[in-house]
Amino acid sequence: MNQFANALGKQFIENKDAIRVRSFELGGHTFKVKIPLTAEYEAMLERVKLVNPEKAESYYQNLAKEFLNNRSEFEKENDIKYTDNDIILKGTSLKETAKNKVITENRIVELFKLIVPEEIGFDMNTINYSMIEDLFPFPVQIQVIEEINNVISPAYKATKGK
Repeated sequence: MNQFANALGKQFIENKDAIRVRSFELGGHTFKVKIPLTAEYEAMLERVKLVNPEKAESYYQNLAKEFLNNRSEFEKENDIKYTDNDIILKGTSLKETAKNKVITENRIVELFKLIVPEEIGFDMNTINYSMIEDLFPFPVQIQVIEEINNVISPAYKATKGK
């Protein structure tokens, strides 16, 4: 502990983690969220940017499958362009779309890791996107991360203009 923490007293030191916990309710359940320190938040942002190339390629192959299998039909359309290693659909790269999907999943996982588990001893760092996807449909995932953002950054709604 640093001098400032010591100056706030023994009881503060004992309760410092509880001070960082806020909650929100969704669907009748109260979720507790641990507000990250600045360094923790910055580390989260860096992890969100890390794109697993194999996962992105897998998503790309899945997105591109129909376009590759029926290339002769799709090549007639003006808004689809085939390159050596990508397909551009209405000006949007399918490879970039696949990469953005990985980043979105990373962001969801990182924010869900801030939830304080009710089961004592459960390590939220062990969760992955498939675990989240099994419990929450995508629109609910988005709603949960919006709520988490509102809790960790109360000005978030004001910044977004809502």
